[in-house]
Amino acid sequence: MVKIAFDVMGGDLGYKEMIKGAIMANDKDIEIILVGDEKLIKKEIVKYDKVKHLSIVHAGEIIGMEEEPATAYKEKRDASITVATRLVKDGFADAVISAGSTGAQMTAGIFVLGRIKNIKRPAIATYYPTANGIKILLDAGATPDCDKENIHQFALMASIFGESFLKMVNPSVGLLNIGSEDKKGNMLYKESFKLLKADKNLNFYGNVEGRDVPKGIVDIVVCDGFVGNIVLKLMEGLSSVLLNQIKENINSKLIYKLGAILSKGAYREIKSQLDYTEYGGAPLLGLKGVSMISHGSSDAKTMMNAIYASKRAVESKFNEELNKYFEGE
Repeated sequence: MVKIAFDVMGGDLGYKEMIKGAIMANDKDIEIILVGDEKLIKKEIVKYDKVKHLSIVHAGEIIGMEEEPATAYKEKRDASITVATRLVKDGFADAVISAGSTGAQMTAGIFVLGRIKNIKRPAIATYYPTANGIKILLDAGATPDCDKENIHQFALMASIFGESFLKMVNPSVGLLNIGSEDKKGNMLYKESFKLLKADKNLNFYGNVEGRDVPKGIVDIVVCDGFVGNIVLKLMEGLSSVLLNQIKENINSKLIYKLGAILSKGAYREIKSQLDYTEYGGAPLLGLKGVSMISHGSSDAKTMMNAIYASKRAVESKFNEELNKYFEGE
């Protein structure tokens, strides 16, 4: 049975929504450890019937979105994300998930779990839908200030993750840039290009442009965390606007509504493919343990899917493969 430590005090929608997600994910093969204010959690759980495979670990403090992560980590040793991460470190859980502060989760990951040997910086690997299937973008915000070695390692980690978790075969890697030519970009991207191209362990495609990301030209798009986070949120916002615009236009005329009835299945499938809540969470690669990051605005459905994704991540053993590769260097 896979054990998931769930920081229910993180997230914009509050602990009640997080607990609802845990209840929705009740499964005979998953044990969920709810980490947070024990009194509040117990008071909420009694509202549900047939609660099973749930336990509670008390944490008396919360690290807020507005707090400086490193300072808050030092001052709040009983913070829910720290306690949840410690459960993984001590072997009581197989993975930790949270929709709270990404910075706090990364800080807890680095100081509690520790980095895999030879990994310089962690990266958030987001997998997302494209016109050519599910692909990976990283870094999505863990390391905004990168050097060429960071980007090189991101590509290597994503390749291993893609093969283990998403069953990609010899995944292709593209460096996100302002042009497809080899010598495009600033000094960081020019130097990163050279490293990626020279590594025979990578199936390096070359540079890819922003418009290539949703097309799915390559299996893995690699960039620094500043650029990656902007690209990710732009795609999320664009898909949301697009779906809402389609809905408004359909409702504007009777003939459109009639056509929509006939195309209901297709619209439902498109919505499912573009909806980030279907994917739940993204792994923080490079740590000695599985740490899944969810969007701050995640609702119960998103967290249910994050729990399922965490289970699959543990079972895929991608982290064991990362350890083997980098500790063997």
